[in-house]
Amino acid sequence: MIQPPKVYPNDSGLLAHSLGATVDRLRSEGNLAGAVLENFVLMELRKQCAWSATRPELFYWRTASGQEVDIVVEDRAGRVVGIEVKAAATLGGHDIRGLQALADAVGKKWVRGVVLYAGTEVVPFAANQHGIPVGRLWSEREVG
Repeated sequence: MIQPPKVYPNDSGLLAHSLGATVDRLRSEGNLAGAVLENFVLMELRKQCAWSATRPELFYWRTASGQEVDIVVEDRAGRVVGIEVKAAATLGGHDIRGLQALADAVGKKWVRGVVLYAGTEVVPFAANQHGIPVGRLWSEREVG
């Protein structure tokens, strides 16, 4: 595994402004929208980690072969949840490749994989891997 540094501004609006990310550009350039959404999700998770009783830490994970997971949540016991962030409104099996690689790498410490995306439905990939609408970050509804 390699861990290249990644910078995430605290303010996603400031990030969007500094990138010149107008509404039109965000709609037409999926990579730009994905980067801004990933930053936003990470900052929201950081806020939630601050008041969480488990005090998890957040990481970015990437292997030398290019497998990556946008956000890795690890608690003090070493249990791991992988989170991918996609600006797309639909998902496919390719969207969990990085999560599966992380699950294989951490073994028994693996708890769950989540793909947060711009769709509206929960998409089951496996017993412990789901696509979940990003709006559920603020919802009390449970996922399978």
